[in-house]
Amino acid sequence: MSLPLVVFLPFLVAIAAPLFAQGGRTAIAIVSSIPAVIGLAALFPHWETLAGGGVVHNSWEWLPALGISFSFRLDGLALLFALLILIIGLLIILYARYYLKKGENIGKFYALLLCFKGSMLGIVLSGNLLLMMIFWELTSLTSFLLISFWTHKQDARRGARMALAVTGGGGLALLAGILIIGNIVGSFELDAVLAAGDLIKNHAMYPVALTLILLGAFTKSAQFPFHFWLPHAMQAPTPVSAYLHSATMVKAGVFLMARLYPALAGTEQWFYMVSFTGMATLLVGAYVAMFKHDLKGLLAHSTVSHLGLITLLFGMGTELAAVAAVFHVINHATFKASLFMAAGIIDHETGTRDMRRINGLWRYMPHTATLAMVAASSMAGVPLLNGFLSKEMFFAESLQLNLPGIWAWIPPIVATLAGIFAVAYSARFVHDVFFNGKPVNLPIYPPHEPPRYMKIPVEILVFACVMVGVFPAYSVGPLLYSASAATLGGEVPDYHLAILHGFNLPLMMSFAAFIGGLIMYSQRQKFFDFHARFKEVDEKAVFEAVVSRFVELANRFTARIENGSLQRYAMLLVASAIVVAMVPLATMGIFVGENGLSPVDWPTAIAAAVLILCALASAFLHRGRFTSLMFLSVVGLLVALAFARFSAPDLAMTQLSVEVVTMVLLMLALFYMPSWTPLETSGTHRARDIVLALLAGGGMTLVTLAMLTQPFTSISEFFLENSKTGGGGTNVVNVILVDFRGFDTLGEITVLAIAALGIYAMLKDTALTPPPGDGEGHTWTRDAYPLMLKQIARPMLPLALMISAYIFLRGHNLPGGGFIAGLITSVALILQYIASGMVWTQDRIGIKYHNVIGLGLMFATIAGAGSFVYGHPFLTTTFDYITWPVVGKFEVASALVFDLGVYLAVIGATLLALLSIGRLSPHSAIRSPREKS
Repeated sequence: MSLPLVVFLPFLVAIAAPLFAQGGRTAIAIVSSIPAVIGLAALFPHWETLAGGGVVHNSWEWLPALGISFSFRLDGLALLFALLILIIGLLIILYARYYLKKGENIGKFYALLLCFKGSMLGIVLSGNLLLMMIFWELTSLTSFLLISFWTHKQDARRGARMALAVTGGGGLALLAGILIIGNIVGSFELDAVLAAGDLIKNHAMYPVALTLILLGAFTKSAQFPFHFWLPHAMQAPTPVSAYLHSATMVKAGVFLMARLYPALAGTEQWFYMVSFTGMATLLVGAYVAMFKHDLKGLLAHSTVSHLGLITLLFGMGTELAAVAAVFHVINHATFKASLFMAAGIIDHETGTRDMRRINGLWRYMPHTATLAMVAASSMAGVPLLNGFLSKEMFFAESLQLNLPGIWAWIPPIVATLAGIFAVAYSARFVHDVFFNGKPVNLPIYPPHEPPRYMKIPVEILVFACVMVGVFPAYSVGPLLYSASAATLGGEVPDYHLAILHGFNLPLMMSFAAFIGGLIMYSQRQKFFDFHARFKEVDEKAVFEAVVSRFVELANRFTARIENGSLQRYAMLLVASAIVVAMVPLATMGIFVGENGLSPVDWPTAIAAAVLILCALASAFLHRGRFTSLMFLSVVGLLVALAFARFSAPDLAMTQLSVEVVTMVLLMLALFYMPSWTPLETSGTHRARDIVLALLAGGGMTLVTLAMLTQPFTSISEFFLENSKTGGGGTNVVNVILVDFRGFDTLGEITVLAIAALGIYAMLKDTALTPPPGDGEGHTWTRDAYPLMLKQIARPMLPLALMISAYIFLRGHNLPGGGFIAGLITSVALILQYIASGMVWTQDRIGIKYHNVIGLGLMFATIAGAGSFVYGHPFLTTTFDYITWPVVGKFEVASALVFDLGVYLAVIGATLLALLSIGRLSPHSAIRSPREKS
C-alpha cells in the first residue's frame, strides 16, 4: 500500500490545501509539504530491497480483460526519480512561499503544484504502461495550468498553449506506441515488457513502435526539433520553471527512455534516432543559450542542451553511457533547479531578468551570488563539483563509439564543442549578472538579499552539488548503482566515481572545453556580431502562424461541407452509411438463414402495423409539430409493449418511463417553438430523402433478418448461468447493469450527469419569450395550475415514491432497479412542478439537483472502489443473506450501493435538465405566480 499512498496523497492534499490559504502562505506551504514528507518516509523502508536489486510491487486488478491494472512498481530507477520529485518538490514549496506575492491565488498555485507532483510520481512508479499513460497526460494538463498561472500575461497563455499542443501531440504518439508494444508482448505490465526485449526488437512492428514512443519522449523532453516549447514556457512563475523545466516534467521523456531501455535499446534504429536527436539538441540548445539576454531564457536553452546530452548518452547504446546518463540526470536536476531559483531571487529583488541591466549584483547580493556562481560552475563542469564528473563520463563515452572512419571523430568533437558553449554561457551568467559594472535602470533599486528562508532551498541544492563533486562514491554511489542496474535490466559494468581519474584524454577534453569557453566569452562581442547577421526566428510567432493556418483550413473545409442545414447533415450521414454498407450487403447472398422465419400471431401483427403507420404519420405530418409528437409517443408506447410481448419486462418499464420523460422534455421545448413548420423542402429533395430512407431502412431490415435467422451462440447463456452465483441476483438484466457491465453503467450515468450539467450551464442565464398562443389563434389559458391537476398530483407523489422504492429494492431479483426507479421518481416530481409551480414545489423539496448528481456518482464510485480494499478488481460485487425478525431471511448485495448511485444520478440529471428548460420563460408552465412576479 505504500506506493499508491505516495502517488495519490498529493492529489488528496491538493483538494484540501486551498482551504488553508486563508491562514496565510506559511500555513498552506506546511500543508502542501505533507505529501513529500510522508512519501519519503514511505519509500525509505524499501531501500534495502532495492539496493540488493529487488523490485517492490503493489497492484490491484482493474480491467484485467483489457490488460489494465492499478499496478505500481518501485525499483532503483523509479526510486531515483521519485526522490528527485519529492525532495526538489519540497524545496520548491518552501521557495514559493516567499516568491509569490501577496494577493496572488496561492491556493490555486499549491493545488496545481501538488497535482503535478502526483502525476509525475504516477509516471515513475507505474507498473502498467496504460496506467503510466494516464499520468503522462495529467502532467501535460497540470503543466499547462501552471505555465499559464499568470493568466493576465498573454505570453504565459501562449507558452502554455504551445507546451500543451506539443507534449499532447507527443502523448498521442506515445499511446499508439504503447498499444503496439502491448499487442506484441501480450501484456501492458512493465515486468512483462522489460522481459520481452528480444521479442519486441525482432518484431516487424518494432520500427513503428519505437518511432512513436520516441516521439512521445522527445516532445516531452524538448528534443530537437520539438525543443521550441520549453523556452517559451519560461513565462511561468520561477518555482514552476525550477520544478517542471529542470527536475521533473522535462525529465519524463528521459525517464521513459531509461525505463524502456532494456526493451527497446541495442538496435541500429535506436542508435541513429536517439543519438543524432540528442546530438542536434545538445548543440542547438548550447548555441542559442549563449546569445539569450533573458536570464531564464539562457537557463531554458541550457536545459535543452543538457537534455540533449542525456539523450545522446542513452542513444550511444553502451552500458557505461547509460550509467553516465542516469548520473547526469541527478547532477542536472540539482544545479539547474538551484540556478532557476537563484534567477527567481534576482528577478524578485530587481524586477527584471535582462542581463544587460542586472550587472554588478555581487555588491548587493553576495550570498545569492556565491550560491549562483557555485551552481553555474557545476553547469560548466568545473572540477570538485558534480557536473564535472558526469561531463567527464560523457567525454569518455564519446571516445568509445566504434564508428567507421571519420565518423568516429564526430562524437568527441561535438562533446567538446558543447562543453565550450557550456563554459561560455555559464561564464556569461556569472560575469554579466554579478560583475560587469553597475546595474542599469533597475525597476527595484537598490536590490538586496531575499528573505533568509527563501535561500535555504538553493543552499541545500548547492551543497548537494559540492558533496557529490567531492565525495561521489559516498554521497550518490549506492543510489546511482541501483538506478543504473534497473535501467540496464541486469549487471552494471565496472565504473569508479572519483574526483579525478588521472591525466587522460577526457581530462584534456575538459581543459580544452574550459579554456575554449573562456576564450569564447572573452570574445563574445564578435560572436554576438556574427549571430546578429542571421535573422532570429520567433518560434512562438511561427507556432501561432501554423496554428492559425490550420484553423483557417479547417474553417474553409467546414464551410464547404456545412451550410447550417441539419437535413443536409443527416442526408450525408445516412448516404455515407449506405455507401459503406453496400459492398458487404451485395455479397451476402440469401438473407434468410437456416432458422427461417417465426410464425406471427394476429395481435403482434396488428401492433406492428400500428407502429409502422404511426411512425410514417409522424414523418409525413412533421410540419404539425404537436401532431407529429403525439404519433411519436404512440410509437414509443408500442415499442414498450413489444418488449413486454417478448419477455423483456425491464426494458418495457424503462422504455415506458423514458417515453414519459421524453414527452415532457419535448413538450417543454415545443412550447417555445412555432407550432407549424413552413414548407421549405423542394419536391426533388423530398424524393431524394424518401429514396435514402427506403435504402437505409431496407438495408437494416435485411441485416436484422440475416442475423436473427442464422444459428448463433449467444453470450446470454453465460449471464443466465452466473447471474445468481456470481452476482447474487435472479434479474439477469439488473445484474448485468450493476455487476457484469457495471463499468459501462458508471460511464453512462457520468455522461448523463455531464449532459444535464451542460444543459444547466447553457440555459441558466437564458430567457425566452414564448408565442402568445398555440399557433391557431387560441391564447394560453390563464389557469396555469388547474385545481384538478393539483388535487390529483399531490397524493400521487407518495404513492409514486413508494412504488419507486419497491421497484428499486426488488430490482436485483425481479424486474426493476435503480434506473427505472429513478425515472419513476423523476416523473412524480416533475408532475409536482407542472401542477403547482416552481416556487411552491421547490420550497417543499429544497434539494439542489447538482448535489443529487454528485451524490449519485459518489455512491457509484465508492461502490466500485470498495472492492480494492479486499484485493478485487474495480466494481467487483459480493452478497450475503441476513435474517431479521418478522422479515425473515433476505439477500443483501453490495451492488445495491451502486444501484443507489444510479438512482440518484438519474433523478438529479433528469430533473436538472427539465427544470433548466422550464425556467427559460417567465410564463413557463412550471413557474408559479409568485415566481413570475
